[in-house]
Amino acid sequence: MEQPASHEDAVELFGPRFQDTPAEVYRELRNTYGPVAPVLLPGGVPAWLVLGYRELLRVTENTKVFGRGSARWRLWPQIPPDWPLRPMVEDNGSLLYREGDDHRRRAGAVGSALEAVDLNQMQDATQSFAQGLIEKLSEGSGADLIADYAHPLPVLALSRVLGLSDSEGVTLVKAINDMVDGGPDALRGQIEVRDTMERLVARKRRDPGPDATSRMLADHAGLTDQEVVEDLMVLTLAGHQPCTDWIGMTLWLLLTDHDYAADMGGGRRSVRQAMHQVLRDHTPVQIFAGRFTTQDTVLGATRVPAGDLVLLGLAGANTDPYIRPQAAGAAGPEGHNAYMSYSHGEHRCPYAGQWIAEVVAHTAVETLLEHLPDVELAVPADELRWRPSPWLRGLTSLPVTYTPAHSYTGGFGWD
Repeated sequence: MEQPASHEDAVELFGPRFQDTPAEVYRELRNTYGPVAPVLLPGGVPAWLVLGYRELLRVTENTKVFGRGSARWRLWPQIPPDWPLRPMVEDNGSLLYREGDDHRRRAGAVGSALEAVDLNQMQDATQSFAQGLIEKLSEGSGADLIADYAHPLPVLALSRVLGLSDSEGVTLVKAINDMVDGGPDALRGQIEVRDTMERLVARKRRDPGPDATSRMLADHAGLTDQEVVEDLMVLTLAGHQPCTDWIGMTLWLLLTDHDYAADMGGGRRSVRQAMHQVLRDHTPVQIFAGRFTTQDTVLGATRVPAGDLVLLGLAGANTDPYIRPQAAGAAGPEGHNAYMSYSHGEHRCPYAGQWIAEVVAHTAVETLLEHLPDVELAVPADELRWRPSPWLRGLTSLPVTYTPAHSYTGGFGWD
């Protein structure tokens, strides 16, 4: 793809270096270009990455200049049908791409449905699923905590929120993972997720229950069945993979940062503090695509033409020296909570969704550490590999060893 003059020296947001050390790439981009940098997505597709905290606030608050509707993108005629990132940028009919009153109508229905979730029941359900997964792990002395624990747990817990049966949740785990992996089974996974949601909506339309799906169908916003299906898919995908990575990276932090682990052992830090450090320094959603300029504008002293793709650099904004004055990219103070991991503005993650995700992730980490207290990394830390994605930051695997649970006096109480 021919690059515009503004992107002649743009940095590629893919490849081994970006995959392994994105924080270094963000620092170099900020030092070279300032808070807004020209970048290239796979396929040589140009975009603008917002790295500045204040600039990101402006983009997410000013929906008149930075719109969500992807039909505005002037490069669509040049984007091939098989572009691998197309599903993350193209309007899929969900609330993600709605604007104005239509977005507020659908987001309001989703937010209300999630706010009614009983967080105590959510914690109990997550703990039950976590203990079931750990019981399987306890049959041996080693496991991959991503594939065997962090991957299946969030969607199993989320299935209870949506009104899916446990067996449907188990089936959905593989389908969602196939979609996220982007391999040969990705399309099959997408079809399976959609089919599951269509069956769920039809069932809840006939026989509503105390679940988020039934509440969305009954909301005064008057959502159609198709709108509920699309928005349930967004809820499931957005609620699953970032939470999976949050769990995995919190465990990674505790297994690789021995000083942090020692502080926890001495009661000086907690799992919740570790979770928030991950959000500050290694947020699972690194970049979100995105916004589309409705007119020529200037952002952070950079001229951005109308119809361009603007990427929300959540991870870059979290390490902006404006809010992290120690040094660009340095870890912030313990109490620092000025991070953009949930985005900002009317398109941010619903507050109730954040609460649910935190309950699931916190319960997952604490339950694992309680039942497998001597868990250790099975390989050197520098041999761990990161997902090759411009959007998400997470490990492909986290191999560990531990003493089989049945060797502990009393076991889990499941005998």
